[in-house]
Amino acid sequence: MSSIEFAGVNAGEATLHVAQAGPADGPLMLLLHGFPEFWGGWQKHIGPLADAGFCVWAPDQRGYNRSDKPPRIRDYTLDRLAADVIGLIDAAGRQQAILVGHDWGGAVAWWVAQNFPERVARLVIINVPHPLVMRRLLRTSPRQMLRSWYMFAIQIPGLVDWAARRNGWRDLYRGMQSSSLPGTFGDEQFEAYREAWSQPAADASQPDSITTMLHWYRAMFRYGAARPKHDRIEPPTLILWGRRDKFIGPEGAERSLAMCERGELAVFPDNTHWLQHERPEEVVSRIVDFCKQAE
Repeated sequence: MSSIEFAGVNAGEATLHVAQAGPADGPLMLLLHGFPEFWGGWQKHIGPLADAGFCVWAPDQRGYNRSDKPPRIRDYTLDRLAADVIGLIDAAGRQQAILVGHDWGGAVAWWVAQNFPERVARLVIINVPHPLVMRRLLRTSPRQMLRSWYMFAIQIPGLVDWAARRNGWRDLYRGMQSSSLPGTFGDEQFEAYREAWSQPAADASQPDSITTMLHWYRAMFRYGAARPKHDRIEPPTLILWGRRDKFIGPEGAERSLAMCERGELAVFPDNTHWLQHERPEEVVSRIVDFCKQAE
């Protein structure tokens, strides 16, 4: 299996810590993690994707783990998060990249495809709706509002930050365990996540990882996002969806597919929000097959 190397990559506004593997001249593939993960959430995928011929970059996104942690909530709007992705593509010396995103990483990938479709070769989304679909669900679906209760709790200054830190981060990790299939997140992985969540800012007077991770949600509520250049998604898109997601209803998958000009949807009826952890080999196989299809 291809070895993983690490680099600090200047993405423009922020320097991101990036796990890298695969041939330098292979198609660039960016793996974008969600909350509350870090590059290590893709550890089972990086090697096989690199061995399949892709130049794989898995960044800690801004505010996470070893990447820069800008202090202000407004530093975490979708426009700025998407600009980091474009910055990574530029830093790699490429015109395009394949974007693979889960959870918040998927939201960023959608946003890049809406605003910079010419920079996206292919798009792979795991268990997060198209931003317009998510907005409509939050406004019109009482069930989705209940599923998203934690987003509203995060808006209370300091509350969820404190709750995540107490008990040595164990409650946050138990939340991942309780929302996934048994055995998906074992005790042996806890230390890696705890270390990522405990990373301080470069300046001790600035927020640490957990606060800047939560700023993604706060920026969404406080600042929203400018109207995207395109509502519909032009690049070829594959949506992988675990139907037993406790956070997002299954209607998000079909409605998101309808927003894609060239989309495919694969639903996994027995899997959860953490599909890529529960079925890593099949997720890799689906990504490789999709990315190697002829246009």
